Amino acid sequence: MNSIKIGTVILSLICLSCKSEPQEEPEPQQIEQKLQNEEELTLTEGIEEGNETDNVNNNIVYDFTGKTPPQAPEGMEWKLIDELTDEFESNDLNTSKWTKSLWNYGVPVQMIEENSGVVDGNLWIKATLDDDNERWFQSSRVMSIEQINYPVFTVSRIKNAHISAYNTFWLNNGNISNRNEIDVIENNSNPSCDCQPDFPWQMNAQYFHVVNDDTKRNKGNYDNRKLSDGNPLKGVPWNEEYHTFGVWWKDATHIQFYLDGEPAGSVVSAREFTRNLNIIWDLWTVDADWLGGLAQKEHLSDSTLNTMKVDWIHTYKLVHK
Repeated sequence: MNSIKIGTVILSLICLSCKSEPQEEPEPQQIEQKLQNEEELTLTEGIEEGNETDNVNNNIVYDFTGKTPPQAPEGMEWKLIDELTDEFESNDLNTSKWTKSLWNYGVPVQMIEENSGVVDGNLWIKATLDDDNERWFQSSRVMSIEQINYPVFTVSRIKNAHISAYNTFWLNNGNISNRNEIDVIENNSNPSCDCQPDFPWQMNAQYFHVVNDDTKRNKGNYDNRKLSDGNPLKGVPWNEEYHTFGVWWKDATHIQFYLDGEPAGSVVSAREFTRNLNIIWDLWTVDADWLGGLAQKEHLSDSTLNTMKVDWIHTYKLVHK
């Protein structure tokens, strides 16, 4: 009997020792397929879905270039994060900052390394046609190596590929079932479905917070025809000029989007964000009305239409003075 008691005590001590050991952080997982965008939105208290600039003081002077961060709260200042800032001035991708993450969305997308790169001061991602395969929409994805967390502001100057596809700039960490995600843009300037007439000017922005397949999500979309009258990019479609798209990830739940130097839509997450996030650009399509319809194959052979361009990205951390 004593030997049994002694064995039980030893086993208990071993278990306690196991529990006290630090647990390794799980490796970031890639999303194998984006959740569809037609699922029900999550109601959030304290804010209505809409556009914050509708109530902005008209006397505020904006930097329409988008290069100036929002005004920092009292006692704070913005500090540039070099690892997530790039002018793309060389003709090679800076592999100390960026990597090509090539997991696939659903059919017909095929991510390949050769469909992205840096040239002439731009990061570029293009869509090309591989008509002999089920995955005929060849594209690419570029992702940051460094991760960020709030309070942070990141802004990128982007010109759309003029095809029916989402040109994206987003933050993510996780997989289809468990993730934190902030989509700064999922923009389509040339929808093929004849069902999204506002898409050439609509900044599609949102958040996803998914825990064990339970999704919390809401949109912070904004129409660039609502920009201030003095903004030279007011009403200019995404493919005709470069626009700047930014997000101030303020805290665990509050997210404010920016367009061409002005505050645009905003969202409040129904759950607190807990993960560090990578920055991502990519280009993809799917046969769904919520995206704007499937890309037209003939557009993928036209170099004047098929390439998304990123002029620069600037990222700042909010710190105490």
